[in-house]
Amino acid sequence: MYRLVFSALALISTLGISSIAAAQNCGGGFYGFVQDLKSEARARGYSSAVSEQFFASVAQDPKVIKADRAQGVFQLPFLEFSGRLISDHRLQHGAKNAAKYKREFDYIERELGVPRGVLLAFWAFETDYGAFQGNFNTLNALVTLAHDCRRPELFRPQIFAALELFKRGDFDPVTTTGAWAGEIGMVQMLPEDILVNGIDGDGDGQVQLKTSAPDALMSGASMLRALGWQPNQPWLQQVTLPADMDWSLSGLTTEKSLREWAALGLRGRHKPLASDNLMASVLLPQGHKGPAFLVYPNFRVFIEWNESLIYITTAGYFATLLEGGAPLDPVSPDTGLTGDQMRVLQQKLVELGFDVGDVDGILGAKTRAAVRIVQDVLAMPIDGWPTPALLDSF
Repeated sequence: MYRLVFSALALISTLGISSIAAAQNCGGGFYGFVQDLKSEARARGYSSAVSEQFFASVAQDPKVIKADRAQGVFQLPFLEFSGRLISDHRLQHGAKNAAKYKREFDYIERELGVPRGVLLAFWAFETDYGAFQGNFNTLNALVTLAHDCRRPELFRPQIFAALELFKRGDFDPVTTTGAWAGEIGMVQMLPEDILVNGIDGDGDGQVQLKTSAPDALMSGASMLRALGWQPNQPWLQQVTLPADMDWSLSGLTTEKSLREWAALGLRGRHKPLASDNLMASVLLPQGHKGPAFLVYPNFRVFIEWNESLIYITTAGYFATLLEGGAPLDPVSPDTGLTGDQMRVLQQKLVELGFDVGDVDGILGAKTRAAVRIVQDVLAMPIDGWPTPALLDSF
């Protein structure tokens, strides 16, 4: 029934496809890979002695690759995902930590312009306020992920940032531990971010992100500012959309001023919209029948922290709760796809010529973009939320 439609779709989709250069400096034998790293370290100006000492204990960690491949929680829809991450425990401990570190948060808000709710949200989600920081050897994790050819361009530079921290006495290749992806400390920062944005928040002369909450919070705030955080501006709020909403205007690729959104009938759900001149996008994480948010430029800074849209939307929403905002009102979104169904859909989209990234069952930005094109062709609401009805149309 849809054969001609999707033949046209395949042609349309090719217009947005770009080639991706093959990753360099990865794969091959692990021992040879480490030798290559040592050579690069020397080329960067590190002595052979420092390089040999730094890499002496490094080992490939298959558990890191397993963790990298097993991120099934990101397949959950927003309401279920946020329900798992946001709890009374985290809300209560957020309030306690806000009071305990009031001096630090006051300083951060005054000098760096990052609200305490935002930092508390990341602190909670990343490590449960420092309680669970990960037990993966950081150097092993970074070298393992750089050797793997999925994202070497991300992880290889982190190895040399860790080497610089080691040279300064702030990293032990044997004992430094953290998350499987190489992040360290209470708010989980990569070595390069620590080098650039690490702050001694408690005045002891060291930046200790694993044991010092003031260091971790101020360093995290510094990183957010470096990523583009704008002081005294919002990041996300719940909104009510007009009944005649043009759903094609939703999504992060469309920005309008608040004055324009208001003229279209959009309203703040629990508080008025901010300045008329501020730009914003309508975000529908679970389709046009699910929760609706207006997201501001500061929300895009969250994307720089973590590329998972469902994670940062949950973090942004949780931050509003920690700042005293209202919880979500009840909604009834259309049923989405299971992880297996999402993989089937992604494979079908790939066969049509769309670039959806990995066929991993996760509704990422590329899959959403492809879904919106399909919805437009099929005269469905263009909200980027794939349903069984859409999958059945193939």
